[in-house]
Amino acid sequence: MQHIRLSDKTQKLEQDPYIYQLQDVKEPELFREMFPYTETPKIAFNYRRVPENMPEDIFITDTSFRDGQQSRTPYTTEQMIHIYKLLHKLGGKHGMIRQTEFFVYSEKDRAALEKCMELDYDFPEITTWIRANKKDFELVKSIGVAETGVLVSCSDYHIFHKMGLTRAQALDKYLGIVSDCIEAGLRPRCHFEDITRADFYGFVVPFAAKLMELSKDSGVPIKIRACDTMGYGVPYPGAALPRSVSGIIYGLMHHADVPSEMLEWHGHNDFYKGVVNATTAWMYGASAVNCSLLGIGERTGNVPLEAMVFEYASLRGHLNGMNTQVITELAEYIQNETNYNLPPMTPFVGANFNLTRAGIHADGMMKDPEIYNIFDTETILNRPPKVSITNTSGIAGIGFWVNDYRRKLGESELPKTAPIIQKIAEWVTEEYDNGRITIISDDEMIAKYHEFS
Repeated sequence: MQHIRLSDKTQKLEQDPYIYQLQDVKEPELFREMFPYTETPKIAFNYRRVPENMPEDIFITDTSFRDGQQSRTPYTTEQMIHIYKLLHKLGGKHGMIRQTEFFVYSEKDRAALEKCMELDYDFPEITTWIRANKKDFELVKSIGVAETGVLVSCSDYHIFHKMGLTRAQALDKYLGIVSDCIEAGLRPRCHFEDITRADFYGFVVPFAAKLMELSKDSGVPIKIRACDTMGYGVPYPGAALPRSVSGIIYGLMHHADVPSEMLEWHGHNDFYKGVVNATTAWMYGASAVNCSLLGIGERTGNVPLEAMVFEYASLRGHLNGMNTQVITELAEYIQNETNYNLPPMTPFVGANFNLTRAGIHADGMMKDPEIYNIFDTETILNRPPKVSITNTSGIAGIGFWVNDYRRKLGESELPKTAPIIQKIAEWVTEEYDNGRITIISDDEMIAKYHEFS
């Protein structure tokens, strides 16, 4: 029999929620209609909509040194320390970059972790990600870290096919691991791997509810990181579970009593939905979104940290102390010092993100940069708008380039009719008339500028 009670969350009378029990099925639930494998995954709708519930405190956590190192050449100790310092600078005094996680298995990673801890920054708090065993818990505790991530895969793809367990066996194993973590004096962060292919009411909710009971009994906060491991999550209202991001966040809060501050979204970008899914998680109740710098991560990558900086500012109307110019500094450092090949069209950080090649665009930018620039990129990112010179640049594009270069030299702007601009334009035309197909580099333009001066 159900009872009604006054909710301390909504301040309304509500029926006691249904208590979901573990469904210990004999055969795995693989949602084959949604995930046929030999066809494109399907997005199903059941038109069940849940209320938005954005927390007052939303923030970013970082996985650049963990997931972000799984798809690239590992950072050196010195590089990790420098990037950590820049993350601290980017997050600002309010700690908008709240945490970052490290591996602890190699001497290089441990050395970086220990050097970063010596900096004694409040933010980003240093956490770890480890294998789920007592030896590793003791290792982390001896280093002095307070929180660690623990992998608890939750789809039947993993429970049955990877680990060879039943759901009941997996649940017992995971609860034992989390208890060991607490016993070692650590705060557990449970990584619900592959949540967007998991039986939400048959495993995810009962497991999360057990964790919240364990947290209450022990007095130790237990975080849940909802991991969209394969990028299957969708942000659409009315989408069916297990792919509904809003449904996952609402369900964990409403049916398992996971508080917002203990709920984190970790997304991947396999279907180009990494950023919008992370924003949706914020909007429906998760306090944290887990990101990596430049989106570097497994397969198609993680949610780009720099993207969520601007999502936050767009949603809240301010940066809460974040220093966005550090984004450019980070991107340049990672490219130049770690030899990372950043695609030029990457938003906010790519070489071409605020560059135009079309003469008509350059002409508009000469009159008013706001016409073709997404925002004041010079003030916000220390990246003034640029043009590159091609056969379509025209006199306007060449004039824009020349005046941009003159500003760097401390010289005044010239009209498009200035002789030097006309001479460079004639040279550019001649180059392409003679069969050139490549863009004209800045070095070539600088040489011609001084030749014709």
